[in-house]
Order: sequence, then structure tokens, then C-alpha cells
Amino acid sequence: MKIIAHIARILLGALFLTFGLNGFLHFIQMPPPSGLAGQFLGTLFVSHYLVAVFLLQAIAGMLLLANRFVPTALVILGPILVNILLFHALMAPAGLPLAIVAFALWLTVVVEARSVFSPLLVAKRAS
Repeated sequence: MKIIAHIARILLGALFLTFGLNGFLHFIQMPPPSGLAGQFLGTLFVSHYLVAVFLLQAIAGMLLLANRFVPTALVILGPILVNILLFHALMAPAGLPLAIVAFALWLTVVVEARSVFSPLLVAKRAS
């Protein structure tokens, strides 16, 4: 399982570093989505909300690739992945397979680091 989690961490880090940097450098040309998805992304772009999202993606990707502060990177990517999944599930289903793959990679790394997150899942605080 360690080898699979290691590979998943590297792939997840590369994926988010690539797409995070693409938000600033635009080296992957993607046509803008149409309809409601286009309006939603347009609003996020105009409000500069995406700058923060792309920056967080790039930082988390670098942390995963460097194998430093991996739990922190996973915590940063968790809400971003939820938003990516919901966006593709509800507005732009063409990107849903990649979103599911990214979530599966994230989940694999989280399972490997579960000992770090287990105190968060305790129902009652020890006194």
C-alpha cells in the first residue's frame, strides 16, 4: 500500500501543480465552458477568486511533490476537490472522470496518512 500511496501522492501533486500553474501561465489551452458553467467560472474569474484557488492548488501540489507537510496539503486540497467534483457533476460533466480520478488519488493518500487525521474523528474529547 505504501508504494501505491507514494505513486498517488506524486500523481496528485503533479496534477495540482500543473493545473495550479496553468491558472497563471495558461500553457494548457482549454476552451471556456458554455452555459451555466461558463457564467459561474466567469464570475469567479472576474472576482479574482480563482487566483486564490490556483495559488492554493500550486502550493499544495508542491508540498505533495516535495513530500513535506503532506497532511497540510491534503487539508488544503479537500475543499478544492469537493468544489471540483460538484462543479463537474452539476455543470460540466465532461470533466467528471478526471475529477473522480483526482478524488481517488486524494483518498488514497489520505488513507495512508489516516493516523494524522484520526484524532479529528473522535466523538468526544478526552478530559
